[in-house]
Amino acid sequence: MNPRSFASRRRFLQTTALAAGATAFGSPAVLSARSPNSKMNVACIAAGGRGGSHVGESKKMADLVDLVALCDVNSKALEHAAAQFPKARTYRDFRELHAKMDDIDAVFIATTEHTHAFAILPVLRAKKHVYCEKPLTRDVFECRMVMEEAKKANVTTQMGTQIHSTPNYHRVVELLQSGAIGQVKEVHTWVSRSWGMQSRAEAEANADLFVKAGLLDYIDKMPAQGMPVPAFLDWDLWIGPAPMRPFHDIYFPGPRWYRYWSFANGTMSDLGSHANDLPFWALKLDHPLTVEATGPAPHPEIAPANMHATWTYGRRGDLVPVTHHWYQGTVKPKIWTDGRIPQWKDGTLFIGERGMVLANYGQQLIMLDDKAQEFKRPPQSIEDGPSHQRQFIECAMAGKKAPCDFSYSGLLTVANHLGGVAYRVGKKIKWDHATGKTDDAAANKLLTREYRPGWKLV
Repeated sequence: MNPRSFASRRRFLQTTALAAGATAFGSPAVLSARSPNSKMNVACIAAGGRGGSHVGESKKMADLVDLVALCDVNSKALEHAAAQFPKARTYRDFRELHAKMDDIDAVFIATTEHTHAFAILPVLRAKKHVYCEKPLTRDVFECRMVMEEAKKANVTTQMGTQIHSTPNYHRVVELLQSGAIGQVKEVHTWVSRSWGMQSRAEAEANADLFVKAGLLDYIDKMPAQGMPVPAFLDWDLWIGPAPMRPFHDIYFPGPRWYRYWSFANGTMSDLGSHANDLPFWALKLDHPLTVEATGPAPHPEIAPANMHATWTYGRRGDLVPVTHHWYQGTVKPKIWTDGRIPQWKDGTLFIGERGMVLANYGQQLIMLDDKAQEFKRPPQSIEDGPSHQRQFIECAMAGKKAPCDFSYSGLLTVANHLGGVAYRVGKKIKWDHATGKTDDAAANKLLTREYRPGWKLV
């Protein structure tokens, strides 16, 4: 379909999200270590920031869980959480918690992504249920290892893409999978957040954002020297497996670290876990065939603020091949810049045979041809439920897969990371999921990393 000719005769159908009752997640996958009629003992690795939300949710889930262990390298965050759960034992080093998991059934993990795999793997190997914030890991190699261990463990897992559990996403997935706009061959996803390597002029144009984040002086360079480490922070443990560097507040507190290759993979792997989740789910995406990306010249330390990535996917059952585009920062799809669709700040546009669907976290817009009056919304097939965390616990107690279990969210994480790899090597790469390698030697080196002495994945 030609989007230009289509747009000239489109009809707009504004739709709203619906709400419903209980949650259904699919076939049983595991059996809980405890009786479904008893509470589960849970631990939180990271107790501030996103970790603080898990502490708060544990209070709300008092009918289902007892929080028995807390861990954080930030003593302030740890003390605040411990005050709410005075009976919980506390740790600064999650490796010490790993050694004492006999009474723990499930673990919530919200550390920085460069330590996710190190926090996850011992929990899986102990056959405990695991919920980990997004992105699942810092790189492709770690993600594939986590997925493999999760398969072996046969426990309930969940990545913290909370948007996956919202009614609006459910209705969009139902709409697209019902065939409302026919087969989809082209998808565009864009986000306006631009935390990353920018030109000085771009950063000054967004000075309020960068001043608020404390990054304006370091948009295009690393600090010449460090700062005193706050007394409440164990900087050595925070660095973990990454190369040691002096403390500086451009890295901590979060989420400032995700601009830096040593700790994360930039905006795409971070926000892509949410925004790319919608096309990944709705179109049943799995393993990209090729990946390429463009943007400013790669910086050795800092991920880009503005970039464009493209993945191609082959057939998935009855679904035709599809090309998925990602845009971040100032980069937008041409159909957006030409004004042929509403210029939402963030969104995903699905271009199908019989129309288009535009959606973001909380809105959806259906753009059909002259037969719009014949449109009928498909019946609800995805039930809406409680919080993402409660869904995880309920699934673990019932022996079911969670909505964003690692077999699904791992594939999403790998695809996002490959976009960053393609950007850094500056060429189109082919991905072979069977071997876990690309067709480019330089790209393959970026699929993993060397760990600081004293840290290794075994």
